[in-house]
Parts: sequence; C-alpha cells; structure tokens
Amino acid sequence: MNFVGNHIISVGQFNRLAADRVFEVADSMQPYAMRKNITRVLQGAILSNMFFEPSTRTRVSFGSAFNLLGGEVRETTEVKASSLAKGESLYDTARVLSGYSDVIVMRHPESGSVAEFAEASRVPVINGGDGPNEHPSQALLDLYTMRTEMAASGQSIDGLKIALIGDLKFGRAVHSLCKLLCLYDSIQLNLISPPELALPDDVLDLLKAANHTINIFHDMAEGIQGVDILYVTRTQEERFPSQQEADKYKGLFRLNQAIYTENCAPNTVIMHPLPRDSRAQAQELDDDLNQNPNLAIFRQTDNGMLIRMALFALVLDVVNEVDKNAQPVTWYTARRHLPI
Repeated sequence: MNFVGNHIISVGQFNRLAADRVFEVADSMQPYAMRKNITRVLQGAILSNMFFEPSTRTRVSFGSAFNLLGGEVRETTEVKASSLAKGESLYDTARVLSGYSDVIVMRHPESGSVAEFAEASRVPVINGGDGPNEHPSQALLDLYTMRTEMAASGQSIDGLKIALIGDLKFGRAVHSLCKLLCLYDSIQLNLISPPELALPDDVLDLLKAANHTINIFHDMAEGIQGVDILYVTRTQEERFPSQQEADKYKGLFRLNQAIYTENCAPNTVIMHPLPRDSRAQAQELDDDLNQNPNLAIFRQTDNGMLIRMALFALVLDVVNEVDKNAQPVTWYTARRHLPI
C-alpha cells in the first residue's frame, strides 16, 4: 500500500504489511503523544475536520493528532453549518474545501459518502466514519490496542480469542475490525448478539474465508468464557428505524464485575469503541468495572491519537522528518504520567 498522497477510505485498502507499518509509525509517536517532545513537522499545514455526524473522540483526536504534529485545524461540525444545507453537492464541497486544506477528515451519516467526496477532492481524505459502513481509523486503533495489550503476556494478534458483544449489525467499528482481522491467522471469534442484531452475512463470509473459527452465542455469560479479549459495543440507536425499536435491545448484554469474575480469566482484556451508554436502562459496561486493571477503554482512546498521528505522517510523507523537527517540551504535567 502506498500511503503518500492517497485517501484512506476503507480497511479493504490494507494488507498485513500496511497495517504493521501504521503500528510501527504509531509506536514512534509515543514521545509526542505523551508530551515528552514537541515536533513542528506539519507547521503551515491545514486539516479540515468535516464532521456531519456527532463525534467526540474521533473528531477531537484527529484534530489533536494534527496539532501535535504542528499543523492547524479547521472544523465544520454539522450539515446546517455548511453549504450542504443550501443544497451544495458533495462534489462542489470537496472541490472547494480541498483548495483550503492539505488533508481532510470526513464523517457523514450515509454509506459511501466519504468515498464520493474523496473522488472530487484535490487532497487526501481520511474516512472518519460513513454511516453504518466503515470506520477504518477506529479499526486500526482497536487492533493496535489488542496488539499492545496482549504483548504484555507474550501473545500476538495471531491466535487470539475475541468475543464481540452487542449490536453487531449496525456497529461500523465492529465491521471494520472484522475485516482487518482477516489479515491475521487462526483467530477465534465468539459473536454474541440478539439474532436480530447479528453480524452481517458479508462480513461473516469474509471471516470464514480467512479460516477463522466462528462461534455464535445469544447468551453472554456462555460466550465470554475462555477468550482473551471482550469487545463490547453499544446499541447503535441512531441506525434504527425508530427509537422504540432501538430501546428493545438496550441493556440486553450488560457486563459488570460480578459477571466478569464469574466467567472470565483474571487477565481478560475489556475493550469498547466508545461512547459507552451510561444511562441506567443501557449501561453495557457497568461503572463497577472502572477500577478493573484490564479495562482498556481509556488506553484504547489514547492509542487513537497515536494511530491518527501515524496516518497523517504517512499520508503527508513526513515520517522521516518528525524526529528531525523535535525539541523538548518547555512545560510538564504529571497527569500525562499517571497510570490509566
């Protein structure tokens, strides 16, 4: 995969070497993400963050990642705040915004919209999520987190046993993660969901073609036994035809410390793409897990910075220049050195 100057729209663009290259560059971004060093390698460059669907982690971490490389960020956070609300096409918007920017990150509620936008853009476009379709940077940071968490016990991604729990039908993070997992070997996936929210057949077929072991469960306690990683998702209520329909599935699979202790090995890693739904009727990850050292959800979000810094550095071809532009920080915060 040639990153330089190219769009990142789908995890389908990646082979194993490309994914490993992103992880290698992400590792090298640690000193900057941890504020141990500063680099101004992208000084003068402009990122346009075009988010036409609600976002906290993805939008802010892409912006922060660009800032940490020395670049400037401009944001549009709603359709009504852009000329799309006046009937402007994605083509025209892309032609205009790419004239103001050096790279664009876009999130849009419709499948395929980011690819359509990218076709007209004069600068690289990174998919920040297109409806229920894909979320490539989330999948990369999830896989990077699995790699990092399991390295402590001497395991790699190959041979992992992973339980995917919750809304597997509409969860674009799950879809993209599954596609990336097809690049690796001998993975066991326990798919735990209501029958109505099962993983789509096209994604399931890809996993089977990769010769991964697939087990289907409708009971969470049974499905989470004997795995290395629990990957929990919320009900994607914004994808349902009605709120009433979505409410039927909220809180069906709720993981708390008691269930974890009873069914999981003591070192089983807990992940979630976030946001987790903290409302009483949902709460797929209970607050009593917050002190569990295997709860990796905040290490996961921190890893998002590393992955997004790596993507910018690769696409804008500055990987070999980052350290040349480094200098020590002139301030210090103990917060950055607290365990997560």
